[in-house]
Amino acid sequence: MPLEIVTIPCLSDNYAYLAHDGINGQTALIDAPEAGPILKVLEERGWTLSHVLLTHHHWDHVDGLAGILEKHPAQVIGAAADAHRLPPLDLQVAEGDSFDIGGEPVQVLDVSGHTVGHIAFYMPQSAAVFTADSLMALGCGRLFEGTPEQMWDSLSKLAALPDSTLVCSGHEYTQSNAKFAITIDPDNADLKARIAEIDQARATGKATVPSILAMEKATNPFLRATDPAIQAHLGMVGANPEVVFADIRGRKDRF
Repeated sequence: MPLEIVTIPCLSDNYAYLAHDGINGQTALIDAPEAGPILKVLEERGWTLSHVLLTHHHWDHVDGLAGILEKHPAQVIGAAADAHRLPPLDLQVAEGDSFDIGGEPVQVLDVSGHTVGHIAFYMPQSAAVFTADSLMALGCGRLFEGTPEQMWDSLSKLAALPDSTLVCSGHEYTQSNAKFAITIDPDNADLKARIAEIDQARATGKATVPSILAMEKATNPFLRATDPAIQAHLGMVGANPEVVFADIRGRKDRF
């Protein structure tokens, strides 16, 4: 059976996630922005944490960990390449590694770009990938440490997952990302329809993440550097996708 996934709003615009196995009771937390909201959901559902999966070292993804571990002494898993900047890890992992939660394999993907050492966790049986600040709804993370080439490789890796994959990203940035996306892809009917849905959702306080990978591939400009219409709009027909991506990321940074 697929794991039950719960989205938890944290801080001003972060998201954490719980992935729960209803048979053996194992529950994984993906990222720990702050303790309070996460502990509240665990208490309400009567769940006990067995694992904490950390995607990268930024404070707004790890600062709640100590408070959570005080009440739920779970196994903490994160990137070996980022271990020197993460809270103490019980298990260090790298691309190609796999471990189980509730009998389901969790695959580790290196998605460096936003940071070097950023990882994503893919759960194929549950058709979900936890991407934090790599692939985001209608966006991707700012390149604080990595290169455009690294981020394009990371996004291409994620885009190769099945179209039905649930993309569980780390922030409620979708509405602002949409305002930028339409400047890059102005004739995209799917994007226009998605923007209307996003505006309606945010007007009523609803979350716009997780999203479905097929929709990201159809509307997220950061996944569409090979698209002829986008290349033509940018005056970059036939350019290397990494170069097109770098141009799009640079425009977003200045937007």
